[in-house]
Amino acid sequence: MASQDHNNTPRKPPARKAVSDPEARAQRELGIVGPHGELQLASVTVDGYSLELREGDGFVGDVASRTAFRHMLQAWRALFTSMVGKDPLGQRPTRRLSKHQLDALLRKKGPAAQAIQAAVEDYALQLVHVVQRFLRHRSWRGVERIIIGGGFHQSEVGRRAVERARQILRDGGVGAELRTLHHHSDEGGLIGWVHLAPAALLHSYDAILAVDIGGTNVRCGVVQTHLHRAPDLSLAEVVRREKWAHADDKPRRDELLEGIAAMLERLMAHARKKKIRLAPYIGVACPGLVVEDGSLAGGTQNLPGNWESTRFHLPRYLCGRLPHIGQGRTQVCLHNDAVVQGLSELPFTQDVRRWAVLTVGTGLGNASYTNVAPQKN
Repeated sequence: MASQDHNNTPRKPPARKAVSDPEARAQRELGIVGPHGELQLASVTVDGYSLELREGDGFVGDVASRTAFRHMLQAWRALFTSMVGKDPLGQRPTRRLSKHQLDALLRKKGPAAQAIQAAVEDYALQLVHVVQRFLRHRSWRGVERIIIGGGFHQSEVGRRAVERARQILRDGGVGAELRTLHHHSDEGGLIGWVHLAPAALLHSYDAILAVDIGGTNVRCGVVQTHLHRAPDLSLAEVVRREKWAHADDKPRRDELLEGIAAMLERLMAHARKKKIRLAPYIGVACPGLVVEDGSLAGGTQNLPGNWESTRFHLPRYLCGRLPHIGQGRTQVCLHNDAVVQGLSELPFTQDVRRWAVLTVGTGLGNASYTNVAPQKN
């Protein structure tokens, strides 16, 4: 079990800090939580995630990733270069053009904007194709809303692509609507953990620590629940965040994990300084299929090193590496990153029963959900 008991050394009763009844309940609930986040929650069921629908030699989702958009742009860039005799996007390689640079070029008239807009149209068509394929899968049947997550849609290029895909789906009579994530992409994969953490824990502490590991970036944050202001957790926010673009540094697996642990230690120090009461709980979102024991069984190909080894257990590693958070046991839970990012949208999907998420990143993550109808008294 990926938990750590911090009370191994007996203490004399007078020297031991009194534990309130809510904290005691939280510790009891924490004691039965496993290292894998749940699929059946009080208000929603995770019907499926990390679907790998095959198409030819690859997977359906491959054609709608951020990487796929770069390939489309490169193809249009080469075509425009051959037509006008000059590269419309300049000297910088396509993979090195940032979202801000592409947005700036898109706003200007001329061959550069035309090449980017052509790639946007191609991407929108591919996204529509992916959506239609997923909607035919049994775990997506009846989905009424699809949330587009990841950072792609937070650029003008991405926004136009999603809007164009929405229009094509609407004109084609597809019932499921496309929307974009409410939260910033750097925060959705952290905030979603407030819906997975034990309820008693959230009532007893101010905030939790959360981690979102992606193929390009890793994000760590202190997520404050504000449960007393919004019982549906719609006001949960990241009050402190660190981000590491690890793909630029090309770390080995253990170096990446050490960097994550160091980020979490700094966040713990910040919480102590600001007198934010952290729960003894860390939620870790990661690509791939998560086994019940908290190990990974596939889908981690965009991460450095071997994350699926039988000798590697991410929750156990972090639990042993990090300092204590308060008294009692600290639990580290692992879940799929698309599932967690999607759950950040839970307070805003109460007008539909079936919904799903597609996260556009280095790859294309996916998850589908069914809201649990509240029981009538």
